[in-house]
Amino acid sequence: MKPTLATVWLDGCSGCHMSLLDMDERLIDVLARADLVYSPLVDLKVFPDTVDVTLVEGAVSSEEDLHKIRHVRERTKLLVALGDCAVTSNVPGMRNLFGVAAVMRRAYDDTVAGPGRGTTPSEVIPALLPTSRPVHEVVTVDLFLPGCPPPADAIHTLINELVEGRTPDLSALSRLGR
Repeated sequence: MKPTLATVWLDGCSGCHMSLLDMDERLIDVLARADLVYSPLVDLKVFPDTVDVTLVEGAVSSEEDLHKIRHVRERTKLLVALGDCAVTSNVPGMRNLFGVAAVMRRAYDDTVAGPGRGTTPSEVIPALLPTSRPVHEVVTVDLFLPGCPPPADAIHTLINELVEGRTPDLSALSRLGR
């Protein structure tokens, strides 16, 4: 039976998923040896009850993110923080200097043009947490692969080693900001 693999996108730019796609034809080999059971790259709506490896991109910035990562952690054997936003909160964490009210005021009341200008929406947008936090501050993380985004070769090595049942040494593969 093949190991199962999932990817999750929290508050981030999707650059880590783009880097994952940059593995190009190596994705075919990975998917021949592991089943992709959940990801924003496929049309699966429900996170499975059990997943062997989940790669998490992005910081935990909203109530929705917090609920999602707790749900994912409960159902994942090995959780990987993928990229600088998941590892440090990076760009999403820049809002921590100003507070939620100031960020919402700037985003909706001060800068949005057109109908509704000056009105913060009360629906659709998720409730923000007081601060944007790295994944390991809210759930246990088993491995960290920093980078903004991590290079495709580093992601390939990570997945390849995990699929083979080995714990990769990620120290030489990527670093914060690269």
